[in-house]
Parts: sequence; C-alpha cells; structure tokens
Amino acid sequence: MTSISVEGSSALIPDSEDGAARIDLDQPPFWPVDEDAAADSTAPDPDAEPDEGSEDGWQSLDYTTVPTHRRAALLKRFELPLLLAVGLGPALLLWSVMDRVFFADAFVETTSALVSSIVLSWYILFQLKDHANARHLSYVLPVNLVVFAGVLATVALLRVPYSGSYFTVGAVFAVAGSFLSAVYARRLVKPHLIVAGGRAAEITLNSQYLPAPSLDDLGRLIETGWREWAIVADLHYPHSERAERLFAQAALAGIPVYHFRQIAEMQSGQVKISHLSENDLGSLIPNISYTSVKRATDIIGALILIPICVPLFAMIALLIRLDSAGSAFFIQERMGYQGRTFRMIKFRTMRERRRSQGTIENREDAMTRCDDDRITRIGRLLRKTRIDELPQVFNVLRGEMSFIGPRPEACSLSAWYEAELPFYPYRHIVRPGITGWAQVNQGHVTDVSDVLEKLRFDFYYIKNISLWLDLLVALKTLRVIVHGIGAR
Repeated sequence: MTSISVEGSSALIPDSEDGAARIDLDQPPFWPVDEDAAADSTAPDPDAEPDEGSEDGWQSLDYTTVPTHRRAALLKRFELPLLLAVGLGPALLLWSVMDRVFFADAFVETTSALVSSIVLSWYILFQLKDHANARHLSYVLPVNLVVFAGVLATVALLRVPYSGSYFTVGAVFAVAGSFLSAVYARRLVKPHLIVAGGRAAEITLNSQYLPAPSLDDLGRLIETGWREWAIVADLHYPHSERAERLFAQAALAGIPVYHFRQIAEMQSGQVKISHLSENDLGSLIPNISYTSVKRATDIIGALILIPICVPLFAMIALLIRLDSAGSAFFIQERMGYQGRTFRMIKFRTMRERRRSQGTIENREDAMTRCDDDRITRIGRLLRKTRIDELPQVFNVLRGEMSFIGPRPEACSLSAWYEAELPFYPYRHIVRPGITGWAQVNQGHVTDVSDVLEKLRFDFYYIKNISLWLDLLVALKTLRVIVHGIGAR
C-alpha cells in the first residue's frame, strides 16, 4: 500500500517502477493531465469496509506517480507579458526592417490597437476557463480572430490611421503564441485531494482529482507550507473532529477547501437539487445587475440583426413555400419568462398537419422524434444549422425571449414536465433563449428522464449566469452549428 508522504521540505507521491517523484515546494507544481482521456473512476465509497491497517476508517489507496512541471508557475504569472512579447516583437522587427520611424506614421495607433487586442483576447480566454465544459483549446482561435478583427474594424470605422502590415504580423504571432500557450497549459493542473465521506463519491477521479491520503499524511502535507493544491470534501458529512481540524488548518494556511458540490458542478455543468433548501434557493437567484445589462444587450442586438436578416428571411420563406405547401412560418404557444405564455415564431420545418385535441395527443404532437418523417427536405437543413430559430429575434425584441437562456417548451410539454419533475417551473425565472447551456451540452430531448438532466443544465446556467457563460454558450453554439450536433 502506498500513500502521499512528506519528507523534509518535499512531498512524495509514490510509487512507480522508477521510484517516487519529488515535488519541490519552492516551485509549486501543476500536474499534467490528458483532458481527452476518459475518467471512469469515482471517489472511494465511504460505506465500504476499511482495509486492514487503515487509519480512522480510511481506505488504503494507491497513488500514481505524477511528474511535476516547474515552469507552470512562470506560465501562470507571466502568460500575458509573454504573449505581448511574442506579438509585439516580430511586429517591431518588421517596422525596423521597413526603415520606418518609431512613434510616427501611425506607429502609436497601431501598437495601441495590437496591445488592446492581445490583452482583451487573453482576458476573455482567462475568464472562460472558470466554467464547466469549457474546452479551452477549441475557443482559442475563434476568440482571438473575433477580437483582432473587431479591434481592426473599429479602428477602420473610426478612421484612425494604422499600419496593416504591422498589425497583421503582430496578430499572427500573438494568436500563434496564444494557441501554443493553451496547448501547454491544458496539461498543467492543480491537484485536488478528495476526502472520502458523504457525497464526495460523486466526484469523478482523474489525474487532477485524486483520493486523499491518511489523516496523518494529510496533516504533514499541510505543514510543509506548499499551497498549490486543494482539499475537496462533503462538508455536510459528519467527519471526525480530527478531519475537521485539518480542514480548518488547511484554510488558515491558504489551502483551498471546497465543498464537493462546487467540484461536481464544475465537472458536470449541472446543478443537482433534491430539495430546495434556503441556501439552494438563494444560490439559484440570477445575477440581477447582469440580467438588466443582458436585456439591454438583447435589444441592441435585435435592432442590429433584424435589418440584416430580413432579406435572408424572405429568401428562406420562399424556399420553404416551394418545398412544401403551407405557411413559411410556424407559430406556437410556449411557456416563457415568469411562467407566462407567449407566441414563439420560427420557420416551418415540418409538413402542416391537423392539430390534435386531446392532452396526450397534443403532447405527442409537440415532440420531435429522431428521423421524424414530418420534417421536410429544406426543414432538415434548417434544423441542422439552427437557422429555423432565427425569426425568434422578433421575440427577443419584444422581451419574450433572450438570445441565450433555457429553451422554451411547448405548453403541453411544459405542463407534463411540471407534473413529473420537482422544481421544473423554477427555470422560468430567466427569459428563455434562442440557444442555451442545455442545448449546447445535451442537444434536443423530450423524454422525462432526459429532461431531468436538461433541467440540471438549466439550473447551472441560472446559478452562474454571467457575460462569460453567455459568451461560452455562443462559442459552443457555433460548434454545434458547424457539426450539426443534437439536431432533430
């Protein structure tokens, strides 16, 4: 049996065939992890019988040796200066080679635009890292391209003098540096030790989330002064007094102590609620100040998009009419903000049919099945690319919807889900969206068992609603549109 042990000023994590790996506490380590590797293991079962020789009922656990990355601290602290150097260095060299005078000929304006682009793209990517399911590497290029193009377009519209070659060279190297930094950083993780007991078993174990050692070793690890790690435990579970003293000692030493729920939600992108306690209800109240800003952004975005989209709407409507008989638009009663119904508009993607009258028939009619034979030829393309949802920009302008939020359900389906799922109506506390967190992570679902998972995604969005989460949803939506994931 092996465990984390402490020897002098170094923490040892035995054992591999090559021996234990020493962690130099003067260089806080981040351990490498393969993000693409499947992690099927879970935290130790607190109800299992302890192995012989274990302390305080803890299970004996084997620990895998994980090599350290001493340059991780430098990358963490100096990533932005490095990106500025990588972007500005070649650009300044080009300026010099072209025999152009520094601080003249639009040098200051172009440098300011380049620096602003690098800083803004770095900051956005830094913020996106904090959210669940943020495939950081997938968004490096899109974020950088949008930011650099946006800054350059702003400079051009304001008619500020700039050097195109200088900006382009700096942008290319800065984007390449950002991508390489993300490739390297994805392997550097901060170890979290999972203390057995209670619902901590819900956390998926991998190279970042590891079972905690014995209380003796955990205490010695805290005493070393190394702070680049964290403890995760079910803080509602009745741990021993000794374990609780160690949690307090770790917190006082500057070592984060997380409740298991924070990590479980980060891993899954879902908020699981079995009953709405006072704390649960309070944590699910959306950010009031941001929702006001979000509404203003929705109005401005809708006013900009509608004139641009009207010609496209006319062309799509014509194609729909040529493809099948019936109206080009489909209008349906949906359950919306604060439980009020509204008439949602979208392009018709199915053949028109006679409406059912019974409750069950209405519910079945509102469901879209896989390979539904009611979908038209042009409708299948519209649904795959999500273009059929674009007319809802009018619902956004009217305040019935937002660009991003939980998807509104047909009234018949909403009534069914409310009867079957506790707390389902709580998703109506925010405006429904054209796209949402559940849609980009789960796709289109209708069965109650799948909708329960969808509800957990919706609760995660409501709890964590912010500009950065909305931006992440927008980026994921682009990926969904490109790959056609989850369409029916």
